[in-house]
Amino acid sequence: MTNIAIIGTEQSGRTTLAANLGKKGTHSDISLYNNDKESRKMVFVDAHSYPKSLKALITALNISDLPILCVPPEGLDAHTGECIIALDLLGFKQGIIALTMSDKTHVYAIEELKGKLKKITAGTALENWECVALNTNKSAKNAFEGIENLKALINSYSEKIEAEQKEKNKLPPRVLIDHAFNVTGKGCVALGVISQGTLQEKDKLKLFPLDRVIEIRSIQSHDVDIKSAPTGTRVGMRLKNVQEKDVERGFIISEKENVTTDYTLDCCISKFTKKIEVLSVLHLFVGLQSEPVRVEKILLNGKEVQEALPDMKCTLELSGNKKLAYGKEDRFLLANLDLTQRFAAYGYSK
Repeated sequence: MTNIAIIGTEQSGRTTLAANLGKKGTHSDISLYNNDKESRKMVFVDAHSYPKSLKALITALNISDLPILCVPPEGLDAHTGECIIALDLLGFKQGIIALTMSDKTHVYAIEELKGKLKKITAGTALENWECVALNTNKSAKNAFEGIENLKALINSYSEKIEAEQKEKNKLPPRVLIDHAFNVTGKGCVALGVISQGTLQEKDKLKLFPLDRVIEIRSIQSHDVDIKSAPTGTRVGMRLKNVQEKDVERGFIISEKENVTTDYTLDCCISKFTKKIEVLSVLHLFVGLQSEPVRVEKILLNGKEVQEALPDMKCTLELSGNKKLAYGKEDRFLLANLDLTQRFAAYGYSK
């Protein structure tokens, strides 16, 4: 199964595109569109609450294998730029740039926009991404013209993604939870994506950061009961030994996670942000969790300094108040919510 994030600025055609590619399901600050009619099952995630909510954007990206960045004819506004920076800091290996609303422009303008994007994304994770022009105006004469080209490109990436997922099936199971609710007569139901391993019905695992043993009572995918689910599957799970009120977005079902309120991260500061200073407050994202943190110490080549400059590599010691769970390979993002371009850095736990 391939999970695909559809992101972009407001009025970029992202929601219309998602609705064309799948049937609307779970809706909160993100919307999920399911497509199980084709031979290859897919879930499209619309980060419709962005740009107001950075959390919606990060959630959509971190539960997805493939991002589609929607860029309208007006082109490169501040939020499109912020999306490009987020994709670069998260280090996506592949993705697609959809030049939307092609009915509102002409072929020369599209080629000009492609040229601008090539210059802007040079040196980033997006520099070799393919651009596809399509019409996302459902009331236009040639509504969704170009959509078949996009679908073909998605399918070509999906083959590679599914091969990579199979290689992770033998790892210990790990599930990222994005929604949880109570179902009368069934108890707590959690929705999420299996990021590695194979989840089995009746598995006894732990729920982090609660560090509580839970049992997988039953599993569904696309409303069908299944006994097991491999890496990449979007699942609904009925959980034993936990209530809906105890489960938050970002909680992880696995065998073992790191749990803490304080972090020491080896970081790369974005070249598109301002300097980071000791005692400043940033917003930390890891997986689907987020938390305000304070910069307690900055180390440059092992020596304590008072600030970290753009494009610098350094170590940040951060303190927070809320327990978060993460693995050694999880990538952290840091954001300054007071800036126009909010993403500040990425890093890994030491």
